Amino acid sequence: MNRLTPEQRFQIVQFYFENNGSVRNTYRALRPFYRRQNRPSEQLIRLTMERFRTTLTLIDNSHPQRRRTVRTEKAIATVERSIEEDSNESIRHRAQELDLCPSTLWKILRKDLGLRADKIQLVQELKPNDHQARRRFVEWAQNEIAVVPDFHKRILFSEMKRTSG
Repeated sequence: MNRLTPEQRFQIVQFYFENNGSVRNTYRALRPFYRRQNRPSEQLIRLTMERFRTTLTLIDNSHPQRRRTVRTEKAIATVERSIEEDSNESIRHRAQELDLCPSTLWKILRKDLGLRADKIQLVQELKPNDHQARRRFVEWAQNEIAVVPDFHKRILFSEMKRTSG
């Protein structure tokens, strides 16, 4: 059975006192309000009444949130430095290297650093004059194609990877 709402607990307390403190009679009195499988058990009625007597409340106790022990600021900073050093390393290898659980590393990457890939890649920042340079290249290529129709077959594009050191 799911947790009881404060209204349901109030109903149990009300029926309990109407039935002169009899758990069995309270259980029977709840029959019309609950289906057979969803009816509070006698044990739950006893526990509800015990809690009501000790705390004088029908509301759940507040549970303090669990402290984050792994996703600390230090771990987040370490992961961020690791990505800056080598952005192509897989999450599994990076987790092993940093002595973190892969799921923890994944959470740091997604929730704390806002990165959304299995292999993190840092891309080159676009500069203000990059758009102009690309546009000049496109215009030049269009002019060349107008002069030589199969010019596009003669162009070879390659990736250039910048390495530090």
